[in-house]
Amino acid sequence: MANVGDRLLVHGHVVGQADRQAEIIEVRGAEGAPPYLVRFPDGHESLVYPGPDAIIEPAS
Repeated sequence: MANVGDRLLVHGHVVGQADRQAEIIEVRGAEGAPPYLVRFPDGHESLVYPGPDAIIEPAS
């Protein structure tokens, strides 16, 4: 489950592919469940349903 301000870390799927990070800016599911509206460091925003290769890091 996630909260606004948490970080979403998605591991690369292939050797050499970099991990991707994004900030969760909106939680649209019930009780912190997906989907999440996220903002990537380049400013791109996307609605995501994270898979098993994703980790949610709580905001500090």
